[in-house]
Amino acid sequence: MSKINFDDYETIGFYDEMFDAEKNVRPHYALFKKRLHQMGARKLNFLQHSTDRAQLSLGMTFNVYNDNQGIERILPLDIIPRIISGSDWDALEKGLKQRIEALNLFIGDIYNEQKVLKDNIIPKELVLSSSTYLKQCEGLKPPQNVWCHITGTDIIRGEDGAFYVLEDNLRCPSGVSYMLENREILKRTFPELFEKLNVRPVYNYSHNLRDMIESLTNVSPASIAVLTPGIYNSAYFEHAYLAQQMGSELVEGRDLVVKDDYVFMKTTKGLLKVDVIYRRVDDDFLDPLVFRSDSMLGTPGLFEAYRKGNVVLVNAPGTGVADDKAVYAYIPRIIKYYLGEEPLLPNVQTYICTEKDDLSYVLENIDKLVIKQTDASGGYGMLIGPRSTKAEQEAFADKIKSSPRKYIAQPMINLSRVPTLVNETIEGRHVDLRPYVLYGKDIKIIPGALTRVALKKGSLVVNSSQGGGSKDTWVLD
Repeated sequence: MSKINFDDYETIGFYDEMFDAEKNVRPHYALFKKRLHQMGARKLNFLQHSTDRAQLSLGMTFNVYNDNQGIERILPLDIIPRIISGSDWDALEKGLKQRIEALNLFIGDIYNEQKVLKDNIIPKELVLSSSTYLKQCEGLKPPQNVWCHITGTDIIRGEDGAFYVLEDNLRCPSGVSYMLENREILKRTFPELFEKLNVRPVYNYSHNLRDMIESLTNVSPASIAVLTPGIYNSAYFEHAYLAQQMGSELVEGRDLVVKDDYVFMKTTKGLLKVDVIYRRVDDDFLDPLVFRSDSMLGTPGLFEAYRKGNVVLVNAPGTGVADDKAVYAYIPRIIKYYLGEEPLLPNVQTYICTEKDDLSYVLENIDKLVIKQTDASGGYGMLIGPRSTKAEQEAFADKIKSSPRKYIAQPMINLSRVPTLVNETIEGRHVDLRPYVLYGKDIKIIPGALTRVALKKGSLVVNSSQGGGSKDTWVLD
């Protein structure tokens, strides 16, 4: 039996989640490493093939837009989990709760009193010029004054071993279905390890999600629908999965109708009133009478029904104003302003191109920085300066100068790495972390996350649409 060894495994220049710089295994990985040695390389590869087949049988697919190789793909699951110690997780959880509480207060303030703008905590023009700021939401107060009910925050671990928030996803964060399905597959792959390591469970996420959604209405039992753009959306698998797990209906905009400012679902038995909609349709497409008139994905009259309190939308429209990448730079100040506390989870240092000094620095150091478009996602609209050509840098410099509001810049951070099975050997690959936060009557965070992994050697881009994969995330007691 060929043994698994880490003799050639590299740990210099990065924070490795499993080993320290001297190649000593970190305590929370010790039992897992011992199990790998007992297993051998042949067995590990066999289990990886079984995992691949399990994903296919479960239909864990996502769609890629503008790809001539076909639109439907499996998100590769690497069999080696990312393991997080209980103490690290507990610190992350406190920071995330603090952050989402402050962001929620910020959004409510922005669409009502705008005290944070009047007190010059964040530039008024920066906020009101955001493409995700919705004037139609001014004066709104959603149930319990909660705007972001479901958040997926992207976190990285830097070379110093500290966690940093990379960005907040406050509109329609995706990926939680992969977290749940990855766990089911890995539990069957390493059944004895889950018990020995006391891995915290994630199975109750869907139950907590439904509880949170029901807490937003006084109707009991509440009629809940998951609103999807349809089968061609990149996250359709997830929409269908969550509807099934919650025991709710999966609908498209054409399945809904608004009468007398109430929302109804078309069924074979007639119209059924809908109390809460977990919408996975972007703001602009929700209602053609209010937002984009050419939208075929939404339902006419939906926003007015929401505005009158006759249906709850999860997440509330307008939340995107707080995950604008330029607004992100001010979140430490926002936390201090609303909560009077120091941020528990730091941001990555960010240069805002609308600031004169920052702009000069960015243009002079574009070859050293990561440039990001403030309204883009999925790893698109960005330039990784140290890995770009001179022509690419010049093209981005022109874009920044012509529209500074659309760009920010950050130093390139070498994301931490986790051992990953690559062509029957084990190599380090860079990862990030996306935990999910539920906010209803209180804030709950499931002890697990989607770990995204850059499968290409040396790559720092973990997005699924650009060749990334995933890992199960084990949080230990």
